[in-house]
Amino acid sequence: MKKSEDKTRDLVARTILENGPQSALDLAARLNLTPAGIRRHLDRLIESGLLEAREPHRASSVSRGRGRPSKVFVITDLGREKFEHSYDDLALSALRFMENLSERDLVSEFAANRANDIERRVAHAVKGANSQSKKIAALTEFLASEGYAADSKASAAGTQLCQHHCPIAHVASEFEQLCEAETEAFSRVLGTHVQRLATIALGDGVCTTFIPNVSATAISATAISTASTTQTKKGAHA
Repeated sequence: MKKSEDKTRDLVARTILENGPQSALDLAARLNLTPAGIRRHLDRLIESGLLEAREPHRASSVSRGRGRPSKVFVITDLGREKFEHSYDDLALSALRFMENLSERDLVSEFAANRANDIERRVAHAVKGANSQSKKIAALTEFLASEGYAADSKASAAGTQLCQHHCPIAHVASEFEQLCEAETEAFSRVLGTHVQRLATIALGDGVCTTFIPNVSATAISATAISTASTTQTKKGAHA
């Protein structure tokens, strides 16, 4: 019985890791467990320091409705360490040494080199993709295969790419250049501006990157170009 319960708790933690913050009701429905059963597992995971309960984020006060919203459960740093972290103290020590080694920004150079390597491998993965949606799907699949537990969700304005796990979160929490260079690599591969909205390294539950639709980007670029041309003409006639 104990082994079975341990496996269930691992499944609960893995589900939160891969899907982001979840309420008890969401988890019970997703894993086909009773509300009492899921709460028992959540209590044990919180006691072990692997999960913590938080108030859910709201898009606006309009969405509150009646009653107190259910808390959501998120994975802690200790919990993430249970799931294939690839960083270690040596990596942090090496980057700290590089940071103080010379006047050159060696950490940023390292971050750029790492991002270039990611870009090369992602470029191979998206090769042949003839639309933005296919490129994003290929990028998402690549990140998932690299242990980032990635998924994406499209909307009218663009696509939200989520990485529910970050193998280098602890290193990136001290050296943000790694996240910044990675975001720039995504932008180059997709051929459009992208915006990092949240990162696990800075304490968010999920790394979230917004990718605007190409059409929207093109319209904005055209509007800027038109405005610039109009302003030039006005200046010429003045």
